[in-house]
Amino acid sequence: MTMPSDFKPSISPSAPQDSDAWWFIYSGYRLLVKTSNDADAIPLTTAPEILGISIGRRLCIGMLRGKDCYAAEASIQECISAGFHFAELRSLFSRLEDGFFEVAMLGVHLVEWDKNYRFCCRCRAELKAREDIRAKECPGCGRLEFPRLSPAIIVLIEKGDALLLARSPRFAGEFFSVLAGFVEPGESLEEAVHREVLEETGVRVKNVKYFGSQPWPFPDSLMIGFTAQYESGEIRIDGEEIIEAGWFKAENLPKIPGKLSIARQLIDSFAAKHR
Repeated sequence: MTMPSDFKPSISPSAPQDSDAWWFIYSGYRLLVKTSNDADAIPLTTAPEILGISIGRRLCIGMLRGKDCYAAEASIQECISAGFHFAELRSLFSRLEDGFFEVAMLGVHLVEWDKNYRFCCRCRAELKAREDIRAKECPGCGRLEFPRLSPAIIVLIEKGDALLLARSPRFAGEFFSVLAGFVEPGESLEEAVHREVLEETGVRVKNVKYFGSQPWPFPDSLMIGFTAQYESGEIRIDGEEIIEAGWFKAENLPKIPGKLSIARQLIDSFAAKHR
């Protein structure tokens, strides 16, 4: 999942609008779309009020296909125009035209940041948007607040022709996935891989190799993918972070994540090698 080549990011939070623009309008992690012929589309309009939507906040996030892109939060949904509705963002993967889903993921990240970071954590003054960089500045003490990005590792562990999958009580649905966790201060990405795997399963790994990365704005993660080889240890779970784990072969996988996530990319890559 990569940003479209014709997308030009903008750092201006409130660029003037005088023509049709793409409106990425969110209600939480749901996105306003128009559904037609089993496909979804982002509204292209001069103003969202035309569609029966009142906006609480908006950000100009860039330009796509020669038109401005706005990310906005719906404050009031009065009488939405026929054919439009709010859909869970992750469900729209592969349903939007090429490039629009990636911009939608960027938009929700920035809207949530704009909503949640309103005041200076040092002196409590209200933050003001900068026009030259994507950041907010405190008029009181000068502190800069950039969009939050939380690095997290995600790793596929191989043991011969089997891979380690686990199930967390936080997962929506009873599916299994590869292990993941946030990077802690003072540790490298590779150190985070070793620590998370050992803490969550009691297993030690070796030959940690980079696989790829994926922005994951739920709410503000950057997933950094790795593969690793089993070294030693028996699976031991704590029953809280992980409630079930085991070794699975490519021909006998349990229910796994959908194709949107890098977790699925890791699993599919393993399965392709062993089938």
